Amino acid sequence: MTSEPTVTRYRSIWLSDIHLGTRGCQAEYLLDFLRHTESDTLYLVGDIVDGWRLKKGWYWPQSHNDVVQKVLRRARKGTAVFLVPGNHDEAFREFIGMQFGGVTILEDTVHVAADGKRYLVIHGDQFDAVVRYAKWLAYVGDAAYEFVLRVNTLFNQARRKLGLPYWSLSAYLKHKTKKAVEFIGAYEEALAEEARRRQVDGVICGHIHHAEMRDLGGVLYVNDGDWVESCTALVEHMDGRLEILYWADVIRDRARAAAPAPAAKDLPPALPAPIAARGPAAVEAA
Repeated sequence: MTSEPTVTRYRSIWLSDIHLGTRGCQAEYLLDFLRHTESDTLYLVGDIVDGWRLKKGWYWPQSHNDVVQKVLRRARKGTAVFLVPGNHDEAFREFIGMQFGGVTILEDTVHVAADGKRYLVIHGDQFDAVVRYAKWLAYVGDAAYEFVLRVNTLFNQARRKLGLPYWSLSAYLKHKTKKAVEFIGAYEEALAEEARRRQVDGVICGHIHHAEMRDLGGVLYVNDGDWVESCTALVEHMDGRLEILYWADVIRDRARAAAPAPAAKDLPPALPAPIAARGPAAVEAA
């Protein structure tokens, strides 16, 4: 009989860049996250559904439907669920201020944490010059990114067959590219400046698929990452403390903890303790 999963409750959870409707979406990892967590408030910080990809061809496996159903079930059970649309699900921006299935759609919002700190919650594509001023280039980049994600999917399928944990090839390549690193830095500074302009303590965003939490000139910049590369979520503990969870690592550690301990006969012989740890008597005897 399968045991019930251990559930951790948080005050708030932020998820973004899930990209339902694409082959790169790590829906199974996200479903595992949703089975093991609960919260009073859930923020969906854009690019939840990838409308760009669905326009080119329909892809919607059962696991993607399960994600939607789990989110809607949370809203029915009393979780305050807010959707802040991004550029890939920009169609939702036509419904700002409306509610569907218990999910309220907002252009952006300010979250007040348990410790009183105020955070601007926004997807962040508004501060991406390529998306704003050269959308055709964004589409070209998206096609190239989709190719890398397909390679990433095949790469991790091979790793699973070898018994190895998830590792993002696409994230590794992106963070090794100088231009990408420069873009990320400029993006972070732009969001931090917007937080200063709005006189809040920090900003929580998504868009660039790069989980990060750091102080930028007195403003806390937080990017909750994504569910195609890093499988990350931002959570607020009951005391207001924020933490980024790397769920692929959580799954790996859980699997290691559940693995049976090796039998005594399979263990290597114990090494002698260092002389300094054995005490004076042992040193003299040696």
